[in-house]
Amino acid sequence: MRQTTMAKPADVKRTWYVVDGEGQTLGRLATTCAHVLRGKHKVTYTPNVDCGDYVIVVNADKVDMTGNKLNTEKYYNHSGYFGGLRVRTAKEMKEKYPVEWVERAIKGMLPHTKLGDKQRTHVFVYAGSEHPHAAQQPVELKVKG
Repeated sequence: MRQTTMAKPADVKRTWYVVDGEGQTLGRLATTCAHVLRGKHKVTYTPNVDCGDYVIVVNADKVDMTGNKLNTEKYYNHSGYFGGLRVRTAKEMKEKYPVEWVERAIKGMLPHTKLGDKQRTHVFVYAGSEHPHAAQQPVELKVKG
């Protein structure tokens, strides 16, 4: 009888991936990044262990949305004070805060637990085409679609 091998945190081998966001759809980019951050692309995937890899997203300012979603999609924040609701459209987020825009999309596709918080620290988003992680020798990751 075969046993299912469960990964241990000490045995996890992490690699670095770089994703070019130019011309990509936000949702497809975010799902691909979340898949790699969770480690689901590995044979040794274990749901309760952080076995994912690091992801670097470049050209976040060139990521797109399909249809009329740039005008209709809304992002909400609340300060906690009365009248403290702030509403921004996706177009405004893309123009002024492209890094936060992509980070929020990826965050929404990761688990909202302590493990998800740990996995969220492994994503690095940059608006331009340059990133300071050349020493890690990242491998290019293709996004389908």
